[in-house]
Amino acid sequence: MSKSLILCDCMGTMQLDQKALAQASGLEVSKPCSTLCTTQIDKAAEALTQGDTIFCCTQEARIFESLAEEVDAPAPPVLDLRDRAGWSADDASKLPKMSALIAEALLPAPAAKTKDVVSEGLCLITGPASVTLPMAEQLKEFLSVTVLLDSADDLPETPGFDVVVGQLHKAQGALGQFDLTLNQLQIPAPGGKGPNLSEPRNGGRSQCDILIDVTGGTPLFPAPEKREGYLRADPSHPPSVAAAVLAASHMVGTFEKPLYVKAEPLLCAHSRAEKVGCHTCLDLCPTSAITPNGDHVSIDPIICAGCGACSAACPSGAISYDAPPVDLTMMRIQTLAKAYLDAGGQAPRLIAHDAYGADMIRLSARHGDGLPADVIPLEVPALNLFGHAEIVAALAAGFASVSVLPGPATDRAALATQIEFAAAIGGAGSVTLLDTSDPDAMSAALFDEQAPTPVASPVRPMGTRRQITRQAARALHPDTDTLPLPAGAPYGAVEVNTDSCTLCLSCVSLCPSGALGDNPDLPQLRFQEDACLQCGLCSNVCPENAISYLPQLNLTEAALTQQILNEEEPFACIECGTLFGVKSTIEKITEKLEAHSMFQRPEALKMIQMCDDCRVNAQFHAQDNPFAGKERPKPRTTEDYLSKRRDH
Repeated sequence: MSKSLILCDCMGTMQLDQKALAQASGLEVSKPCSTLCTTQIDKAAEALTQGDTIFCCTQEARIFESLAEEVDAPAPPVLDLRDRAGWSADDASKLPKMSALIAEALLPAPAAKTKDVVSEGLCLITGPASVTLPMAEQLKEFLSVTVLLDSADDLPETPGFDVVVGQLHKAQGALGQFDLTLNQLQIPAPGGKGPNLSEPRNGGRSQCDILIDVTGGTPLFPAPEKREGYLRADPSHPPSVAAAVLAASHMVGTFEKPLYVKAEPLLCAHSRAEKVGCHTCLDLCPTSAITPNGDHVSIDPIICAGCGACSAACPSGAISYDAPPVDLTMMRIQTLAKAYLDAGGQAPRLIAHDAYGADMIRLSARHGDGLPADVIPLEVPALNLFGHAEIVAALAAGFASVSVLPGPATDRAALATQIEFAAAIGGAGSVTLLDTSDPDAMSAALFDEQAPTPVASPVRPMGTRRQITRQAARALHPDTDTLPLPAGAPYGAVEVNTDSCTLCLSCVSLCPSGALGDNPDLPQLRFQEDACLQCGLCSNVCPENAISYLPQLNLTEAALTQQILNEEEPFACIECGTLFGVKSTIEKITEKLEAHSMFQRPEALKMIQMCDDCRVNAQFHAQDNPFAGKERPKPRTTEDYLSKRRDH
């Protein structure tokens, strides 16, 4: 059964063309209602019984969900056409934009991947007694509470909860699995007159599910607002303390933790042979969920807050966003562009935003001018996952420009880097950062924008983020061979100082992507530019400091093939003529060792100029053969034993 679209013009406040939308979307489109959520609720109930229906109203989604329960039908998907398209001061046709939003809503979304987190209600509260003890009194009926006090002077007489004295030295983990280290720990003992405390000791270990910090000092974790289960409140601000109590009381049970990213350790270019290369994700992660683990990095899914910055910045694709997958984000971008253009629209513009930006768009539509008819909104769960690859893919798909609307949870520095890369690839004026929290200012900027001309022949490449970026850049710059990029870009060339390079090929053995290679038959250093991650490993490992980087995007076919960076004449073994090593290197070693005491004899010096087989053979037959040993004893036989017997 094909999907049907239930329209509502919200009391006649926007224009909806039923026939045009049906033709553009290929769906069965109902005649627009005006009060679907109230007086025409019977039409909604009828549509629910028929199934496979999309309601074009998100404001009253709860009403439709309740109605679905009453008629024993699944909750219907909802689509916002009003705030994102219908309510706008722009007089241009909204049909192409609505068609694009409908096409995007029809894309199948994979089920979210989650991990169960269990909290049994073990709660530790640390801070001044004047705040922590009243909090514990409120929470003791809901949680198993322990209060950590700095001094024994504040111990209550008969608490209904556990109280210890000490200092919280270190905390790790997140909701359901906090690991704590306590110093100067003293535990009260029952009985006796007055406080009866154990001797203080350092390094006490404990665990809890919920950690409440009302010390008012430095947070225990980086990005504390992103650490689930860690509640921090200002002890001098009663409303924030009350909010922490309320939040903690609900943190008992089994929770589903989304698995935001997936990792491919074999692709990671973090380290090789204890030499550190790429550390971009380690520098960007606000919660320190990413840590080094040998040659690659490890991600703690419990600590990960899903900001997405690591996925956008990872040069190799070893870390990619998975909630939703990168492929789905690319497909959404391309679907929006294609549907808009197929419906007769021209030069669409894209605005990427998160949930905060969605609220700004709704406020602008309801109380201001809304979005222009050619600006298509794309909501993503975390704006930092929207990197240069996604922006360039949007430009190549037919969008004239891409605007990015950050929210309070967005890492501005990480986003600025990605926009810088995208602008270098996309061209001047193609990318805009709308860093404002004013809906009217956002709307005015979009209405005033003079977007460049979009690409003449849109393309929709598939593959990895690197492959999509390269193909999109070629579509945007068909007559350009090389695009210069800012420093730190994950694309570029390796430059070798041939005067310093000895062709030791250490860089080849450690290159994580195979961009650097050798020739098994000749002393050559080869390089394939499209595979280079600019990770820094080859430069760090080079003993001669002969390697440097040139950030650029080579759009020619030469970038897909191996090019020779350095080569020399091989040396021929003086005994058998086999080619081995580098002629200049062998000659340089010979020259340097001529004065050495171990090579005063001509025979010893000649061994440097022999291949491996001939060198071993020469050593074996030399006067001071290192393989020589004492004469082997003669094997004893039966005859030897019998000859010593008296009866023989």
